Amino acid sequence: MKIIESASEMQQAALALRAAGRRIGFVPTMGNLHDGHLSLVRIAKQHADVVVVSIFVNPTQFGPNEDFAAYPRTFEADRALCEREGVDLVFYPSVPDMYPAGASVSVTENSLSRTLCGAARPGHFDGVCTVVAKLFNIVLPHVAVFGEKDAQQLRVIRRMVRDLRFPVEIVSGPTAREPDGLARSSRNQYLTAEQRPQAVCLRRALDEAERRFAAGERDPNNLVAVLRAAVARAPAAKIDYIEIVDDETLQPLAGPIARPALAALAVWVGTPRLIDNTVLRP
Repeated sequence: MKIIESASEMQQAALALRAAGRRIGFVPTMGNLHDGHLSLVRIAKQHADVVVVSIFVNPTQFGPNEDFAAYPRTFEADRALCEREGVDLVFYPSVPDMYPAGASVSVTENSLSRTLCGAARPGHFDGVCTVVAKLFNIVLPHVAVFGEKDAQQLRVIRRMVRDLRFPVEIVSGPTAREPDGLARSSRNQYLTAEQRPQAVCLRRALDEAERRFAAGERDPNNLVAVLRAAVARAPAAKIDYIEIVDDETLQPLAGPIARPALAALAVWVGTPRLIDNTVLRP
């Protein structure tokens, strides 16, 4: 496994791989890797000859009161996990290399990014789109893998790729979960021993909504009430948002669910803000 820290060196390596007819699979990460990330690496290996993982804590997707400085940097452990999984290249750039002095160009998605986490975290998806566009231009992947846990991010990136004609296939990977159903996340490590069992309230709420939906409930307001009631049973939980939106447009539903709908939650459990989701398909 090779580690590349320079963007120009990574781009040259990618061009050489493409010239040799190699298919590049890419998994962008912010490090602090867990099995959720590694499951995406395994998917990338199924779609490519060479797998590249980037490790870069992107400052532009953090808000002024968010945890950029505190975000865990665990490069040595991440490197060992990548090597164990058979990753070929790790791209580990610096902030100045990714954002040169005077950098003044960004990428904005103006529709899908305005709801859910985009409404709760203004500017977040501008940072996501900008850094992913940069990474695509540096790593030059044929295929990139993103997790379904970050449902809005996945849809925003698909839209960016479509609208800006990036020659990249976007593949999604299912949400990796702990045995009790909690979605794996780097932020789970901040849960206290008391909060950890309560964090399962997100998955349990989605399970209850899925059961009601399977039984014939189609009113999104009723299903949101089910989700809220289930989360409220966890004393440490504080709701950021709970919404059911159209799965394609991410806009609120005007009536009964008649096409795929995304049920999405963002919940503070103590300090960590956790997210989860499910797609309700009539």
